Amino acid sequence: MPVLQSGLPDPKLTSRDKQMMALAEPDEWRIPDIRNKVHYSTNETPGTIVVDTGSRHLYYVLPRSEAIEYRIATGAEAYGWTGRATVGQMKEWPTWMPTASIMERWPQFKVYLKHGPLEGRWDNPLGARALYLFQGNHDTLYRIHGTNEPGEIGQAVSSGCIRMRNFDAIDLYNRVHIGTPVVVI
Repeated sequence: MPVLQSGLPDPKLTSRDKQMMALAEPDEWRIPDIRNKVHYSTNETPGTIVVDTGSRHLYYVLPRSEAIEYRIATGAEAYGWTGRATVGQMKEWPTWMPTASIMERWPQFKVYLKHGPLEGRWDNPLGARALYLFQGNHDTLYRIHGTNEPGEIGQAVSSGCIRMRNFDAIDLYNRVHIGTPVVVI
């Protein structure tokens, strides 16, 4: 994509964001910031999130054939999901509970059945922000979220969710709302 403006500034952080980000993995600070405004032709309306799993980029569609481009990590091939959804919930520093399928694949996560979800903080797999994808009133169990493993951005590694650097997840979170359309291709 032709870059119209490179290195968009990091979003404003809350005091909790600053506290949590101070504890973040060093990779969060070493990963190049490639949040750019790009030329992006699409039939989707401004305000739509388009996730291109093939290129591992997420686009927040702007007017005049422009978009904010973010680098992402996607689901491993067998766990990827495509389709249309909307943002049905939004959470800052969300808690995380492994799904039944994650516990089946990785039995070490069954310990969460005893102690409950992981508190929302810097080492939580959902990172700083989470957008919960819904189809109608049904939670798809797929998320667009930050990550505690920023070194995996650009890879196909998750159980289907779309991971972003925490700064990028905060930036996107600040741009969207409940009902924002999401297209995963």
